[in-house]
Amino acid sequence: MSRRPSLTALLSVVLAAGFSAAQTPATPHPITLDDIFKFQDVGDPQVSPDGQWVAYTLTRVDTDADKRLTDIWMVSWDGSQDIRLTYGQDTSANSPRWSPDGKYLAFTSDRPGKAKGTQVWVLDRRGGEARQLTDVKGHLDAYVWSPDSKKLLLNIKADDEPEKADDKKADKKEEKPKPIVIDRYHFKQDIEGYLSGTNRDLLYLYDIDTHKLDKLTNDSAHDERNAVWSPDGSKIAYVSNHDPDWDRTINTDVFVVDAKPNSVPKKLTDFKGEDGGRIAWSPDSQSIAYLQGSEPKYEEYNLDQLAIVEADGAPPRVLTAKLDRAVSQPRWAPDGKSVTVLVEDDRSEHPLSVDISSGATRRLIDEPGVATTHNDANGHQVLIWTTDSAPGNLFAFEDGKLRKLTNHNDALMAQLKIGTTHDLTALAKDGTEVHALITLPPDAVAGQKYPMLLRIHGGPNGQDAHSFTIERQLFAARGFAVLNVNCRGSAGRGHDYQQAIFADWGHHEVEDLLACVDEAVKEGYADPARLGVGGWSYGGILTDYTIASDTRFKAATSGAGVGNPVMLYGVDQYIHQYDTELLPPWKAQETYVKLAYPLYHADRIKTPTLFMGGDKDFNVPLNGGEQMYEALRSLNVPTELVVYPGQFHGFTRPSFVRDRYQRYFDWYDKWVLGKTPAPAPANPPKATGN
Repeated sequence: MSRRPSLTALLSVVLAAGFSAAQTPATPHPITLDDIFKFQDVGDPQVSPDGQWVAYTLTRVDTDADKRLTDIWMVSWDGSQDIRLTYGQDTSANSPRWSPDGKYLAFTSDRPGKAKGTQVWVLDRRGGEARQLTDVKGHLDAYVWSPDSKKLLLNIKADDEPEKADDKKADKKEEKPKPIVIDRYHFKQDIEGYLSGTNRDLLYLYDIDTHKLDKLTNDSAHDERNAVWSPDGSKIAYVSNHDPDWDRTINTDVFVVDAKPNSVPKKLTDFKGEDGGRIAWSPDSQSIAYLQGSEPKYEEYNLDQLAIVEADGAPPRVLTAKLDRAVSQPRWAPDGKSVTVLVEDDRSEHPLSVDISSGATRRLIDEPGVATTHNDANGHQVLIWTTDSAPGNLFAFEDGKLRKLTNHNDALMAQLKIGTTHDLTALAKDGTEVHALITLPPDAVAGQKYPMLLRIHGGPNGQDAHSFTIERQLFAARGFAVLNVNCRGSAGRGHDYQQAIFADWGHHEVEDLLACVDEAVKEGYADPARLGVGGWSYGGILTDYTIASDTRFKAATSGAGVGNPVMLYGVDQYIHQYDTELLPPWKAQETYVKLAYPLYHADRIKTPTLFMGGDKDFNVPLNGGEQMYEALRSLNVPTELVVYPGQFHGFTRPSFVRDRYQRYFDWYDKWVLGKTPAPAPANPPKATGN
């Protein structure tokens, strides 16, 4: 199950308003909840056409408004100037994109203007205020400049119910709610809610001078996404699913179309799984680099490979079949002879060069760390790089070396004591080698055993990596060793390792998790009498399996999990996974009974467990946790259920992020350390079972 918040959702727990060194103590201290809302998130770097500037986003949290805000910044290539360009007080600015002629920097925002909703705005590099460039109706999802800077390619989904003239009246009466009529196979999606209506994400050409909007293709029946202009401006490539019953498949293909209104698209790929991702044209406008996924039944254990297809329709070639690692974000070298991708590889994610003719690969950064995104122009390449001890910042990558361009969070980091992170390796009982990370408290003493928390990542197709992770540091600051295990099902170790848990959830993962706990105890890091466990999403699911399998843990926190998958069939957003991996319940009753191990063996659970979730979560709906909570309540095992109103799978309200961490602290302090919990929050979310 892809029960994993996106990287952006995970990082949202640590974003914050600007940091003032003058307001912090001079003596470094372990990180606190107050500190996490001072961090800022660097994202979406874009190199200017002349290579002299890099635009990027910087996200903070406005604690008073209780929300995240994003602004556009730009830094010079030599790093000497770092300039804030937008100053949103109530609205954000996102997706900075340079016009190819270098005259303008565009961005998207829903700030007030001549048209409602998200629109494209533009800054003239010669000076002046930002002005609204588009005035389109519907939901504008993405935009791309044409190579001649005269047009924009817009991705727009029309509103299911267009605004009526009467809707604009300020004094109109509140409309009565209308029934939601569902006639789709895949009818629920987190954040989007119930999926109804027939409107699709479609591509349009927008003339900048005349504001004329034209439909790009003659197709309005299928979603069209991830569009990119060819460098010569003659064609546009994009991703779509044209299967006859497209709602029942995850298949996508790469299409190409002439860059003029009402053109007929041509399908270039025919793999019966996902072809697409962030596609990229070769410099000569002849070839398209894209990602080919795993076969459809392995959708939640997907391992993307780099592939190339010719725009004239020649058969595709997969270049990284022998790599056995997932790649992302292909970008062509200026000479067209290689493509640089980011590759997940055993607790790191780094740039990798792939030769087009031979498929030979070359790792570009050897040190442990994570590159979250990269971009280049005019021979200048940048990426966002983070390590165990440093939050993400923007770096120039030149001559095989990283050169730091931005310094956000540096002043804050100078005031903090950070726990150190080490690699850990264990053998599961069947001989499988399992890799993990263990983070020790600041000023940890060699040979001392610490209370330890096993914190399980979501996904399962994700990995705990050598990146700066607030959760690890918060728990380490409170005196815990923190164990993060890449059990089977995790990324970074190849196809077989990821797919080992196919239709067999909880089995191999628990073996791997417990083997790493045993190893941490054996190596003298952990006190075996003071162990806790917890996770969110698939990490919550595995927490339920773990405490139903082993009673050594003194406390558990299970967020957005489920102990009985059949109860979520048709209730969450994973209907395709249920029908292809597990098969429908009427065809695979024994499988569902096996996977319901945590609920059917809830009487084996002795661990005090805190269950949590958002009431708007359609990814792993709240009733998954409610059922496990009620089981433990019936069994008189200490338990609580905390419901966060208005929250989806990934939390967006900073005050709830803080509340969740405080409840983690209190639960583990009480049951693992034997401490008296702190007073309850003044304005807690709705809670049951106190």
